[in-house]
Amino acid sequence: MATKQSNTSGPAAGKTSTTRGNGKPAQKEDSSRLQEFFHDEIKDIYWAEKKLVKTLPKLAKAATSKELRNAFTQHLEVTKQHVTRLEKVFDLLGHKPQAKKCDAMEGITEEGASVIEDTEDGTSTRDVALIMAGQKAEHYEIATYGGLAQVAKTLGYNQIASILQKTLAEEKEADQSLTELAENNVNEAATAE
Repeated sequence: MATKQSNTSGPAAGKTSTTRGNGKPAQKEDSSRLQEFFHDEIKDIYWAEKKLVKTLPKLAKAATSKELRNAFTQHLEVTKQHVTRLEKVFDLLGHKPQAKKCDAMEGITEEGASVIEDTEDGTSTRDVALIMAGQKAEHYEIATYGGLAQVAKTLGYNQIASILQKTLAEEKEADQSLTELAENNVNEAATAE
């Protein structure tokens, strides 16, 4: 019967590894399908975060209200931290950081670019559209980080789960900030246009 043992050094630091019946830890080449899926999804969200680092300045530039511009600019700095954290996750997994194109985030960011083209510059209506575009990205990230954190726990990657949960909390905060901007002034201002 397999037992759990804490591995505190090496590439799998922060992981509780399953041991084989002979007491030796399962080796990297013995990766389960779930471990492979998890690693693949980390590559996917890494690409998504790096894409957002490029996209958020465009959203900030297109924003009409100073508050929304600041929200996008502040979240850019937080997103850069998310990239750094994911690089730490790769390290804990014993892999070099590698991005895999995230089709979902590609579509979300393309839609964000189209709302800039489809709305009039300097209007609150554009800000409403930008908030919605931003929240679509946040909701994707919330779903992804929530799922990844749970899988990390299941695999015994406790340190990685903690890192992912911290990012998840920040994504939820960003979503809430956008909601408050919409409810407190942007949506109402757009009704007057």
